[in-house]
Amino acid sequence: MPRIRIELPEELPFSTELAIYQSHINYGGHLDNALLLTLVSEARSRFFKSLGYHEGNVEGVGIIVADAALQYRSEAFQGETMVVRMTANDFGKNGCDLVWQMCEKETGREVARGKAGIVFMDYAARKVAPVPEEFQRRTNPSGKA
Repeated sequence: MPRIRIELPEELPFSTELAIYQSHINYGGHLDNALLLTLVSEARSRFFKSLGYHEGNVEGVGIIVADAALQYRSEAFQGETMVVRMTANDFGKNGCDLVWQMCEKETGREVARGKAGIVFMDYAARKVAPVPEEFQRRTNPSGKA
């Protein structure tokens, strides 16, 4: 079976730090795979906050995570601080990808990379919504799709 390979863009302008706690560690003594996604969800929330939004209100619409993929690169351990970098790219009519990379702060060791496909949602109408123009402008100033 082919392995997932995620190519990162040249720039991941958003960055945030997250600590690895004992509660993030599994029986193997390293970061649990499900809790890695929890950490990435926190980083995603901070990404939207850095833009003046929250996931439930991006120019009047919310988001839904439609799909997610990740690729592990190394282990992470209790007490380490992760730096998660993120950007939006690959815009379509109703969504885009949020691409991310997680590295250990002190050494720069890459722990994981991934992407989440998000779709914008008008929760009042219970329908998908177009990508808000202002969000796309702020996260994709070059205008590349």
